[in-house]
Amino acid sequence: MDLNSYIDHTLLRPDCALSDVNELCKEAAQHGFAAVCIPPYFVSHAAHLLREQSVRVSTVIGFPMGYASTPSKVEEIKRAIDEGAEEIDAVVNLCAVKSGQWNYVSNDIDSMTTAAHLKGKKIKIILETSLLDETEIRKLVELCLQAKADYLKTSTGINGKASLEAVRLLKELAGGKARVKASGGIRTRWDAEQYLQAGADRIGSSAGVAIVS
Repeated sequence: MDLNSYIDHTLLRPDCALSDVNELCKEAAQHGFAAVCIPPYFVSHAAHLLREQSVRVSTVIGFPMGYASTPSKVEEIKRAIDEGAEEIDAVVNLCAVKSGQWNYVSNDIDSMTTAAHLKGKKIKIILETSLLDETEIRKLVELCLQAKADYLKTSTGINGKASLEAVRLLKELAGGKARVKASGGIRTRWDAEQYLQAGADRIGSSAGVAIVS
């Protein structure tokens, strides 16, 4: 299985530096990864480095907690896209989910998705499935599909990790209307293959080179 085109080569450490991003982009171009996923601070730099490559630039919004206000997250999305981001990985507001404030959650997801789509970009909604029960997952997927989000993403990798069970559930619930990204704790080729077989369409990992090597 050719894994390279499924991988979002990821670097989201709080202490990552420009030199780290340079190396990440170099590796992504060499291996033909789908995207690099980096902090918003580095988007314009990565976009410049990859301007002649097929590798997309992705960044995170509301990361890693998701509980920033909706207008703040929308402005983050607009700025990131203006600076060169082609894909957005945005965290849902888990505080609102756990409080049962589904109208707020719906507006949050819809507003972020609309902000990305109005500029012609794709958005991955991070659900943090390991912190949710199945009822909450099902409701979140319903809201994501209503908003026409492009991807359902399992985890930030900070507050929780992916699981094969979560990927299978998301794939089933998506019903072909959204893709699935597995992220968090995927570090080997065997891991990646298992997640792709379970239904993932994209793999987020900081170990992209190790996975394909």
